[in-house]
Amino acid sequence: MNFNHTTFLKNIAQTTASPMLLDIEKAEGIYLYAPNGKKYMDLISGVAVSNIGHRHPRVIKAIKDQLDKHLHVMVYGEYVQSSPNLLAEKLTGLLPKELSCCYFTNSGTEAIEGALKLAKRYTGRTQIISCERAYHGSTHGALSISGNESKKQAFRPLLPDVKFMRFNVVEDLNMITDETACVIIEPVQGDAGVRIPSKNYLKLLRQKCNMHGVLLIFDEIQTGIGRTGKLFAFEHFNVIPDILTSAKALGGGLPMGTFISSYEIMHHLTHNPMLGHITTFGGNPVCCSAALATLQVIEDENLLDQVEKKGKLFEQLLVHDKIKEVRRLGLMFAFEFETENEVYRIVQECMTHGVICFWFLSCPNSFRIAPPLTITEAEITAACNIILTAVDQL
Repeated sequence: MNFNHTTFLKNIAQTTASPMLLDIEKAEGIYLYAPNGKKYMDLISGVAVSNIGHRHPRVIKAIKDQLDKHLHVMVYGEYVQSSPNLLAEKLTGLLPKELSCCYFTNSGTEAIEGALKLAKRYTGRTQIISCERAYHGSTHGALSISGNESKKQAFRPLLPDVKFMRFNVVEDLNMITDETACVIIEPVQGDAGVRIPSKNYLKLLRQKCNMHGVLLIFDEIQTGIGRTGKLFAFEHFNVIPDILTSAKALGGGLPMGTFISSYEIMHHLTHNPMLGHITTFGGNPVCCSAALATLQVIEDENLLDQVEKKGKLFEQLLVHDKIKEVRRLGLMFAFEFETENEVYRIVQECMTHGVICFWFLSCPNSFRIAPPLTITEAEITAACNIILTAVDQL
C-alpha cells in the first residue's frame, strides 16, 4: 500500500471498509485525473454535485473575484454582503412567488434540519411525515426522517413523532391530519433508486396538506439545479412546496445549501426565540459567488434544453438483457440488475476502464448514472460502450 493510501485509511475517518481508493490529482469538465495521467469519466458528478462539470471557468472566476474582496466576516444573518444578496435575488427570481426567502446553509442535511425546525415553529405542531426508503441526510434530525432502517438502528433514540408513509401510494395520504406539522418528500426519490411518482400523487399530496394546514417540504438536494431537465424537479409536476431544500450542485463544487420558503413563514425564525436557527458559515460569500455563477452558466449555456436529448441517448444505447429495469428523469438514472453483486462487478470493471458509475445505498442492486449536464453525445456513446462491455462480462 502506498503512502497516500496509508494516510487516507489511517488518518482520515472512513465511512466504509472498502472505499474506492482512486487517487485524484485534478479534475476538469467531466473528467477526473490520477497522478499517473489516467483519466476517468465522472458519470456521477461527484454524486450529483458537479452538474456543470468540474471547475467550470466561470465558477473559478467568480471564486477568485470574491477572494479578492473578503472571505468570512460574520455569522449568518448580521452583515449585508453582496454575493448572498445577489444569489438570493437570482434564485428566488427563478422560483414561484411563494418561494421568496432563502436561508443559506453549508450542506443538504443542514438545509433539511432548518426546514424541519421551520415547519415545527410555524405550525406549532410536532408530527413529521416522511416516506419509506427516503434519504434526507445523516444528522440526527435528517436521519430520523430517512427510511433506511439499517442506517438508523445503531443511533437510536432519534427524533420522536415521525411517521412514514409509502411513496406514491395515494391511500397513505390519509395519515396526514391536523396534528401534522409537515410532510417531507423527495419529488423523485434518489437513494431509493430513482423512484418517480405520478403527477396525480403529488397533486393529491398538495391538496391534503392544504386541507390540514400542513407544510409541504420538497427535498431537491439531489434532483435540483437542472438534474432532471428542469431547474427543480417539482416543475415537472406543477406542484409548489411550502419549503424547498437544495444543495449538492447548487455550489458548483463548493459546500452550499439552502432552504427556501415565503417571507411570512421564514420570518418565524426571528422571534420566540430570537436566533431560532443560526449558523456560523451559512451564506459564505465565496460559496454564494460560486452558486450564483452556477445558475448563470445553466441559463447562459442553455443546459436545461439539452438534458432530455442526452438522457434519451443514454437510454437508447444502454440496452442489455441483464438490465431488468431503467428508471430515468432527465439525466438521473437507475439501471436495475438481478443482484447487488452484479452491480458491484459492473462498477469495478467500468472504473478499471475509466468510467465512474456508482450504486444506491437503499437500492444496491441498481447502479446510478448522473453525469454533468455538459457531457457531449460523443462522450455518452464512449461511456455506454464501456458500460455494455462490463455488463457482457457478468
